[in-house]
Amino acid sequence: MKDRLIFVYNADSGYFNLAADIAHKIFSPATYPCHLCDITYGVFKIRPVWEAYVQKSQHELIFLHRDEFHAQYPDWKNATLPLVLRRRDENLEVLLDAAALEQIKDAEGLVEVLASV
Repeated sequence: MKDRLIFVYNADSGYFNLAADIAHKIFSPATYPCHLCDITYGVFKIRPVWEAYVQKSQHELIFLHRDEFHAQYPDWKNATLPLVLRRRDENLEVLLDAAALEQIKDAEGLVEVLASV
């Protein structure tokens, strides 16, 4: 079984939350709380470099919003988001925590870091 990479956004799911996130990105981008969202998505669509990575990745990729992650992994409710986790069998390990993600400037940088996983 290949590893699963779980990307956890620091944003909740749903259309209302999506609209609020778009507005936040437009009107106050400096205070937007999800750097993972910023580097993988522009205001309205996925970044092309990230889309290419998602389509070609050798890993199974799972994308969860904060509310979905907390529902599936309640033991991780105190984790600082966003996160990138690796799941092997039933074990979860942090690949990139919020601080590490903050150091990545763009989708190209994230793809480069993930290439070594």
